[in-house]
Amino acid sequence: MTAPTNDDLPPILRHKDHRAPSVFTPDALLREARRQKGTGADAVPEICVLDPDGDIVRHLHATNRTRRVSSWACYHTDLHAFEHDGLSYGIIGCAVGAAFAVLVAEELFVSGCQLLVSMTSAGQILPVQAPPYYIIVARALRDEGTSYHYLPPAEYSLADERLVQLAEESLAAAGVTAQVGATWTTDAPFRETAEAIAAAQDAGILAVEMEAAALYAFAAARERPVLCFAHVTNQMGRIEGDFEKGVADGAEESLNVIMQVIRRWRDRVRA
Repeated sequence: MTAPTNDDLPPILRHKDHRAPSVFTPDALLREARRQKGTGADAVPEICVLDPDGDIVRHLHATNRTRRVSSWACYHTDLHAFEHDGLSYGIIGCAVGAAFAVLVAEELFVSGCQLLVSMTSAGQILPVQAPPYYIIVARALRDEGTSYHYLPPAEYSLADERLVQLAEESLAAAGVTAQVGATWTTDAPFRETAEAIAAAQDAGILAVEMEAAALYAFAAARERPVLCFAHVTNQMGRIEGDFEKGVADGAEESLNVIMQVIRRWRDRVRA
């Protein structure tokens, strides 16, 4: 059998050498953004949170717990800092989808981030319990585009097993219930067809979201620590009264989940 040529492949798989450096880099982008905006190059907090729904950021704003980081020169987002247990953390809201999440992750890590945690809402695929609840994403089905620019084709992007174990241990110790397993990362939430959902169920996938596969591919390619949570909040609008996240749209509970894990990670790093 003749091996496929570049011309036989779909465009997203053509001309990809995943070991080759990019001509366009996040530090170059930020250099020019800082020049244009007249900002400094201060490091971001070492631990940052992606909040695609924006619920956590809005809650922190409403309770006067945030300050805008003026040195963050990203063209597309605002970075806010907040304090917890005497330490400062960074958080960016509403970076929805694989491409946007990874763009922001690239910029955060070249700006001094040492750990990135994503907390995204997700639709239930396997009914393991009634929403809302949390999933530690151990692997994510690559049904999006961004991951294919970072890693060769494969069915799943894998989390760092050490981070998954750390998350399991820290949440169990805190008495927080969380599922551990696979999610389906899609670029097209309004094309979640019955056939696609059935295939995901057959594969044992727990929920569908929009960022994890790309973030884990970025993490593996760049050797950066990234951990993704899925907050299962809905059944894709198929029932009345769907998308209920809990008190304050689940913000305080989500923060508790994140902070339990971050606390143990920080202790391990400094041990």
